[in-house]
Amino acid sequence: MASRTPLTVADAAMQSPPVSLTRRARAVNRALAEVYPDAHCELDYETPFQLLVATVLSAQCTDVRVNQVTPGLFAVYPDAHALAGADRDRLEALIKPTGFYRAKAESLLGLSRDIVERYDGEVPGRLKDLVTLRGVGRKTANVVLGNAFGVPGITVDTHMGRLARRLGLTVNEDPVVVERELMALIERREWTLWSHRVIFHGRRRCKARKPECGQCEIAAMCPSAPGARTRPASAPS
Repeated sequence: MASRTPLTVADAAMQSPPVSLTRRARAVNRALAEVYPDAHCELDYETPFQLLVATVLSAQCTDVRVNQVTPGLFAVYPDAHALAGADRDRLEALIKPTGFYRAKAESLLGLSRDIVERYDGEVPGRLKDLVTLRGVGRKTANVVLGNAFGVPGITVDTHMGRLARRLGLTVNEDPVVVERELMALIERREWTLWSHRVIFHGRRRCKARKPECGQCEIAAMCPSAPGARTRPASAPS
């Protein structure tokens, strides 16, 4: 039996998905658009910098909790210049409810200083620049680009990765590979909204421990649903 070796980033970028898989992925996107017509970023922010900070804080934390913390944080540190010069103890105290506050404080101080020193205090609007900031990976960068700058991007968080595998759109675990595979399946103009729709579905219906398959609006398209006939994606042999 052929081994199911995960794709490398280069493999995923170079391969064209089967037409049937592309059609199903886009059908899922259309169905989710009907289920969640108001899908959006659930982090509260007013500027690209505030969204960047909120996204960093959202790691291993709910958006609801982040939204409870950020008003007080932004009242004290509203922009990169202010946060770059923050007192670490005060910053940690403000963000402590989001968890992992020491590591997050380190990231926030680092990225703020990077923005001040290299971008005159303004968050850059390009992926290649954003990912050079300390504490910023592709997931965070795509959130900021898609929502603050209108640049389409697919955000592969835990919900996206889980649903992409359950829906049979990928067999891979590497978020970068999953992102590249989904980029090949979904129309570019839909990347950001696709991300919101899938994340909404992951939080509200297709939950990690107990997916609500019996009530799922897209169960007929899902190979993981009980009694499903849809074939999942397969890794190359």
